[in-house]
Amino acid sequence: MARWTVADVPDQRGRTVVVTGANSGIGFETARVLAEHGATVVLACRDVARARRAAARIRAGAPTPYRRVEPDVRVEQLDLASITSVRSAAERIRAAHPRLDLLINNAGVMRPPPGHTEDGFEPTFGINHLGHFALTGLLLDRLLATAGSRIVTVTSLLHRYGRIDVEHPHSLPSGERRSRRPYPDSKLANVMFTLDLQRRLAQAGVSTIAVAAHPGIARTELARHLPPPVRVFMGARMAPVMSWLIQSSQTGAWAPVRAAVDPDARGGEYYGPDGLFHSSGPPVVTGFSAHARDLGRQRRLWEESERLTGVMCLVESGQSLSS
Repeated sequence: MARWTVADVPDQRGRTVVVTGANSGIGFETARVLAEHGATVVLACRDVARARRAAARIRAGAPTPYRRVEPDVRVEQLDLASITSVRSAAERIRAAHPRLDLLINNAGVMRPPPGHTEDGFEPTFGINHLGHFALTGLLLDRLLATAGSRIVTVTSLLHRYGRIDVEHPHSLPSGERRSRRPYPDSKLANVMFTLDLQRRLAQAGVSTIAVAAHPGIARTELARHLPPPVRVFMGARMAPVMSWLIQSSQTGAWAPVRAAVDPDARGGEYYGPDGLFHSSGPPVVTGFSAHARDLGRQRRLWEESERLTGVMCLVESGQSLSS
Protein backbone atom coordinates (compact mmCIF):
# COMPACT_ATOMS: atom_id res chain seq x y z
CA MET A 1 0.00 0.00 0.00
CA ALA A 2 1.29 3.46 -0.91
CA ARG A 3 2.38 5.67 1.96
CA TRP A 4 -0.28 8.13 3.08
CA THR A 5 0.47 11.86 2.77
CA VAL A 6 -1.56 15.06 2.88
CA ALA A 7 -1.99 14.69 -0.88
CA ASP A 8 -4.48 11.93 -0.01
CA VAL A 9 -6.78 14.26 1.94
CA PRO A 10 -10.23 14.35 0.27
CA ASP A 11 -12.00 17.60 -0.55
CA GLN A 12 -13.20 19.09 2.76
CA ARG A 13 -15.55 21.75 1.38
CA GLY A 14 -18.78 21.94 3.33
CA ARG A 15 -17.28 20.56 6.54
CA THR A 16 -16.94 22.53 9.78
CA VAL A 17 -14.01 21.65 12.03
CA VAL A 18 -12.97 22.70 15.54
CA VAL A 19 -9.28 22.24 16.45
CA THR A 20 -8.14 23.00 19.99
CA GLY A 21 -4.68 24.45 20.52
CA ALA A 22 -4.45 25.36 16.84
CA ASN A 23 -2.21 28.42 17.12
CA SER A 24 1.02 26.41 16.89
CA GLY A 25 2.58 22.98 16.42
CA ILE A 26 0.49 19.95 15.53
CA GLY A 27 -2.78 21.84 15.96
CA PHE A 28 -1.74 24.63 13.62
CA GLU A 29 -0.53 22.25 10.93
CA THR A 30 -3.68 20.14 11.22
CA ALA A 31 -5.88 23.22 10.91
CA ARG A 32 -3.85 24.51 7.96
CA VAL A 33 -4.19 21.29 5.96
CA LEU A 34 -7.93 21.03 6.57
CA ALA A 35 -8.53 24.70 5.73
CA GLU A 36 -6.49 24.45 2.54
CA HIS A 37 -8.64 21.50 1.52
CA GLY A 38 -11.78 23.57 1.91
CA ALA A 39 -13.05 23.05 5.48
CA THR A 40 -14.29 25.89 7.65
CA VAL A 41 -11.86 25.63 10.56
CA VAL A 42 -12.34 27.08 14.03
CA LEU A 43 -9.08 27.67 15.91
CA ALA A 44 -10.10 27.17 19.55
CA CYS A 45 -7.23 28.60 21.59
CA ARG A 46 -6.48 30.14 24.97
CA ASP A 47 -4.51 33.08 23.52
CA VAL A 48 -6.79 34.87 21.06
CA ALA A 49 -4.05 37.17 19.74
CA ARG A 50 -1.83 34.21 18.84
CA ALA A 51 -4.80 32.40 17.30
CA ARG A 52 -5.57 35.41 15.11
CA ARG A 53 -1.98 35.53 13.92
CA ALA A 54 -2.15 31.81 13.17
CA ALA A 55 -5.37 32.31 11.20
CA ALA A 56 -3.71 35.11 9.22
CA ARG A 57 -0.75 32.83 8.43
CA ILE A 58 -3.09 30.15 7.11
CA ARG A 59 -4.98 32.63 4.94
CA ALA A 60 -1.75 34.11 3.59
CA GLY A 61 -0.02 30.78 2.96
CA ALA A 62 1.69 30.09 -0.34
CA PRO A 63 -0.35 28.18 -2.93
CA THR A 64 -0.06 24.39 -2.76
CA PRO A 65 -1.27 21.66 -5.13
CA TYR A 66 -4.17 20.89 -2.80
CA ARG A 67 -5.18 24.44 -1.81
CA ARG A 68 -8.55 24.39 -3.54
CA VAL A 69 -10.20 27.45 -1.99
CA GLU A 70 -9.34 30.55 0.00
CA PRO A 71 -9.05 29.21 3.57
CA ASP A 72 -12.03 29.95 5.83
CA VAL A 73 -10.55 30.20 9.32
CA ARG A 74 -12.31 31.44 12.45
CA VAL A 75 -11.08 32.03 16.01
CA GLU A 76 -12.74 31.17 19.34
CA GLN A 77 -11.32 31.74 22.80
CA LEU A 78 -11.00 28.49 24.77
CA ASP A 79 -9.09 27.94 27.99
CA LEU A 80 -9.12 24.22 28.79
CA ALA A 81 -7.85 25.01 32.27
CA SER A 82 -11.28 26.48 33.08
CA ILE A 83 -14.52 24.51 32.80
CA THR A 84 -16.35 27.85 32.79
CA SER A 85 -14.34 28.87 29.71
CA VAL A 86 -15.03 25.50 28.08
CA ARG A 87 -18.77 25.99 28.58
CA SER A 88 -18.65 29.54 27.20
CA ALA A 89 -16.63 28.46 24.16
CA ALA A 90 -19.03 25.58 23.48
CA GLU A 91 -21.98 27.98 23.61
CA ARG A 92 -20.36 30.35 21.11
CA ILE A 93 -19.38 27.52 18.78
CA ARG A 94 -22.90 26.10 18.91
CA ALA A 95 -24.42 29.50 18.16
CA ALA A 96 -22.10 30.19 15.23
CA HIS A 97 -21.99 26.69 13.72
CA PRO A 98 -25.24 24.67 13.68
CA ARG A 99 -23.36 22.00 11.72
CA LEU A 100 -20.24 20.41 13.21
CA ASP A 101 -18.43 17.67 11.30
CA LEU A 102 -15.20 17.27 13.19
CA LEU A 103 -13.80 17.98 16.65
CA ILE A 104 -10.05 17.57 17.05
CA ASN A 105 -9.02 17.50 20.72
CA ASN A 106 -5.40 18.49 20.18
CA ALA A 107 -4.31 21.05 22.79
CA GLY A 108 -2.03 19.85 25.54
CA VAL A 109 0.70 20.69 28.02
CA MET A 110 3.74 18.80 29.25
CA ARG A 111 5.45 19.68 32.54
CA PRO A 112 3.68 23.02 33.03
CA PRO A 113 4.70 25.29 35.93
CA PRO A 114 3.45 24.14 39.36
CA GLY A 115 -0.09 25.10 40.22
CA HIS A 116 -3.70 24.17 39.61
CA THR A 117 -6.32 24.84 37.00
CA GLU A 118 -9.12 27.27 37.80
CA ASP A 119 -11.16 24.30 39.04
CA GLY A 120 -8.39 22.97 41.29
CA PHE A 121 -7.07 20.18 39.08
CA GLU A 122 -3.47 19.24 38.42
CA PRO A 123 -2.94 21.19 35.17
CA THR A 124 -1.66 18.38 32.94
CA PHE A 125 -4.63 16.13 33.66
CA GLY A 126 -7.07 19.02 33.85
CA ILE A 127 -6.10 20.49 30.46
CA ASN A 128 -5.19 17.39 28.49
CA HIS A 129 -8.13 15.24 29.57
CA LEU A 130 -10.83 16.92 31.66
CA GLY A 131 -11.11 20.06 29.52
CA HIS A 132 -11.45 18.00 26.36
CA PHE A 133 -13.91 15.61 28.01
CA ALA A 134 -16.15 18.57 28.89
CA LEU A 135 -15.82 20.20 25.47
CA THR A 136 -16.72 16.97 23.71
CA GLY A 137 -19.77 16.48 25.87
CA LEU A 138 -20.97 20.04 25.31
CA LEU A 139 -20.64 19.77 21.51
CA LEU A 140 -21.79 16.17 21.21
CA ASP A 141 -25.32 16.82 19.98
CA ARG A 142 -24.00 18.96 17.12
CA LEU A 143 -21.67 16.14 16.11
CA LEU A 144 -24.33 13.43 16.34
CA ALA A 145 -26.66 15.51 14.18
CA THR A 146 -24.05 15.50 11.38
CA ALA A 147 -23.78 12.27 9.41
CA GLY A 148 -20.27 10.85 9.34
CA SER A 149 -18.88 13.24 11.96
CA ARG A 150 -15.77 12.41 13.97
CA ILE A 151 -14.12 13.14 17.29
CA VAL A 152 -10.33 12.85 17.03
CA THR A 153 -8.27 12.99 20.20
CA VAL A 154 -4.52 13.52 19.97
CA THR A 155 -2.64 11.40 22.47
CA SER A 156 0.97 10.25 22.75
CA LEU A 157 3.29 7.27 22.55
CA LEU A 158 3.84 7.91 26.25
CA HIS A 159 0.31 6.76 27.09
CA ARG A 160 1.91 3.31 27.41
CA TYR A 161 3.65 4.49 30.58
CA GLY A 162 0.49 5.88 32.15
CA ARG A 163 -1.25 4.24 35.10
CA ILE A 164 -4.57 5.62 36.31
CA ASP A 165 -5.87 4.04 39.51
CA VAL A 166 -9.59 4.39 38.90
CA GLU A 167 -10.25 1.77 41.58
CA HIS A 168 -9.73 4.70 43.94
CA PRO A 169 -11.18 7.70 42.06
CA HIS A 170 -9.75 10.31 44.37
CA SER A 171 -6.25 9.16 43.40
CA LEU A 172 -6.80 10.69 39.96
CA PRO A 173 -4.35 13.61 39.49
CA SER A 174 -6.74 16.34 40.58
CA GLY A 175 -6.93 18.71 43.51
CA GLU A 176 -4.09 18.09 45.92
CA ARG A 177 -3.23 14.72 44.42
CA ARG A 178 -0.17 14.41 42.25
CA SER A 179 0.79 11.74 39.77
CA ARG A 180 4.38 10.69 39.34
CA ARG A 181 3.69 10.52 35.59
CA PRO A 182 1.21 13.35 34.92
CA TYR A 183 1.76 13.56 31.17
CA PRO A 184 1.62 9.79 30.42
CA ASP A 185 -1.40 9.52 32.73
CA SER A 186 -3.22 12.30 30.91
CA LYS A 187 -2.45 10.75 27.53
CA LEU A 188 -3.66 7.37 28.77
CA ALA A 189 -6.88 9.11 29.83
CA ASN A 190 -7.20 10.45 26.26
CA VAL A 191 -6.98 6.93 24.87
CA MET A 192 -9.38 5.44 27.42
CA PHE A 193 -11.87 8.23 26.72
CA THR A 194 -11.67 7.60 22.97
CA LEU A 195 -12.27 3.87 23.34
CA ASP A 196 -15.15 4.27 25.78
CA LEU A 197 -16.71 7.03 23.67
CA GLN A 198 -16.51 4.86 20.55
CA ARG A 199 -18.15 1.94 22.33
CA ARG A 200 -21.02 4.18 23.43
CA LEU A 201 -21.40 5.64 19.93
CA ALA A 202 -21.49 2.16 18.41
CA GLN A 203 -24.07 0.96 20.94
CA ALA A 204 -26.23 3.98 20.12
CA GLY A 205 -26.10 3.04 16.42
CA VAL A 206 -24.99 6.51 15.26
CA SER A 207 -22.62 7.31 12.38
CA THR A 208 -20.32 9.50 14.48
CA ILE A 209 -17.01 7.82 15.34
CA ALA A 210 -14.20 8.46 17.83
CA VAL A 211 -10.61 7.99 16.69
CA ALA A 212 -7.23 8.62 18.34
CA ALA A 213 -3.88 9.65 16.89
CA HIS A 214 -0.38 10.47 18.03
CA PRO A 215 2.26 12.55 16.21
CA GLY A 216 5.25 10.43 17.19
CA ILE A 217 8.12 12.62 18.35
CA ALA A 218 7.71 16.03 16.76
CA ARG A 219 9.36 19.41 17.20
CA THR A 220 6.68 21.59 18.79
CA GLU A 221 6.24 24.06 21.64
CA LEU A 222 5.10 21.18 23.84
CA ALA A 223 8.75 20.73 24.83
CA ARG A 224 9.23 24.31 26.02
CA HIS A 225 9.16 23.38 29.72
CA LEU A 226 11.47 20.37 29.39
CA PRO A 227 15.10 20.53 30.62
CA PRO A 228 17.46 22.56 28.37
CA PRO A 229 19.45 19.52 27.09
CA VAL A 230 16.22 17.88 25.93
CA ARG A 231 15.08 21.08 24.21
CA VAL A 232 18.39 21.29 22.35
CA PHE A 233 18.13 17.64 21.35
CA MET A 234 14.64 18.22 19.95
CA GLY A 235 15.42 21.59 18.38
CA ALA A 236 15.60 22.57 14.74
CA ARG A 237 19.42 22.62 14.76
CA MET A 238 19.47 18.87 15.35
CA ALA A 239 16.95 18.16 12.59
CA PRO A 240 19.51 17.17 9.91
CA VAL A 241 20.87 14.32 12.04
CA MET A 242 17.75 13.38 14.03
CA SER A 243 15.13 13.21 11.28
CA TRP A 244 14.96 9.41 11.65
CA LEU A 245 13.66 9.89 15.20
CA ILE A 246 12.22 13.40 15.47
CA GLN A 247 10.00 14.83 12.74
CA SER A 248 8.68 18.27 11.97
CA SER A 249 5.33 19.47 13.24
CA GLN A 250 4.10 19.41 9.63
CA THR A 251 4.75 15.68 9.31
CA GLY A 252 3.64 15.05 12.89
CA ALA A 253 0.22 16.42 11.95
CA TRP A 254 -0.28 13.73 9.31
CA ALA A 255 -1.56 11.16 11.83
CA PRO A 256 -4.30 13.42 13.30
CA VAL A 257 -5.24 14.57 9.79
CA ARG A 258 -5.54 11.00 8.54
CA ALA A 259 -7.62 10.06 11.57
CA ALA A 260 -9.87 13.01 10.75
CA VAL A 261 -10.39 12.49 7.03
CA ASP A 262 -9.51 8.97 5.85
CA PRO A 263 -12.78 7.54 4.48
CA ASP A 264 -11.66 4.05 5.51
CA ALA A 265 -11.04 4.97 9.17
CA ARG A 266 -13.02 3.02 11.74
CA GLY A 267 -14.13 4.08 15.17
CA GLY A 268 -11.69 3.17 17.92
CA GLU A 269 -8.65 3.09 15.64
CA TYR A 270 -5.35 4.69 16.60
CA TYR A 271 -3.11 6.34 14.01
CA GLY A 272 0.59 7.02 14.41
CA PRO A 273 3.86 7.10 12.43
CA ASP A 274 5.14 3.82 10.95
CA GLY A 275 8.88 4.49 11.46
CA LEU A 276 11.35 3.20 14.04
CA PHE A 277 9.77 3.19 17.53
CA HIS A 278 6.68 4.73 15.85
CA SER A 279 8.38 8.09 16.34
CA SER A 280 8.36 9.39 12.75
CA GLY A 281 7.10 8.57 9.30
CA PRO A 282 3.78 8.31 7.43
CA PRO A 283 0.70 7.47 9.53
CA VAL A 284 -0.67 3.95 9.85
CA VAL A 285 -3.08 2.19 12.20
CA THR A 286 -1.18 1.17 15.33
CA GLY A 287 -2.05 -0.27 18.75
CA PHE A 288 -2.97 0.90 22.24
CA SER A 289 -1.52 -0.35 25.50
CA ALA A 290 -3.29 -3.21 27.29
CA HIS A 291 -3.99 -0.89 30.24
CA ALA A 292 -5.95 1.45 27.95
CA ARG A 293 -8.24 -1.36 26.79
CA ASP A 294 -9.52 -2.26 30.26
CA LEU A 295 -13.30 -1.77 29.97
CA GLY A 296 -13.89 -1.41 33.69
CA ARG A 297 -11.23 1.27 34.04
CA GLN A 298 -12.61 3.13 31.03
CA ARG A 299 -16.10 3.24 32.51
CA ARG A 300 -14.90 4.38 35.93
CA LEU A 301 -12.71 7.09 34.37
CA TRP A 302 -15.74 8.30 32.40
CA GLU A 303 -17.89 8.46 35.54
CA GLU A 304 -15.21 10.30 37.49
CA SER A 305 -14.65 12.74 34.61
CA GLU A 306 -18.38 13.54 34.62
CA ARG A 307 -18.25 14.14 38.35
CA LEU A 308 -15.19 16.38 38.20
CA THR A 309 -16.33 18.49 35.23
CA GLY A 310 -20.05 18.58 35.91
CA VAL A 311 -20.70 17.58 32.29
CA MET A 312 -22.57 14.34 31.68
CA CYS A 313 -22.09 12.99 28.16
CA LEU A 314 -25.33 11.30 27.13
CA VAL A 315 -24.31 9.59 23.93
CA GLU A 316 -27.64 7.81 23.43
CA SER A 317 -29.50 11.04 22.80
CA GLY A 318 -26.58 13.24 21.86
CA GLN A 319 -27.16 15.52 24.84
CA SER A 320 -24.96 16.90 27.57
CA LEU A 321 -26.01 18.14 30.99
CA SER A 322 -24.10 20.52 33.24
CA SER A 323 -24.53 20.21 36.96
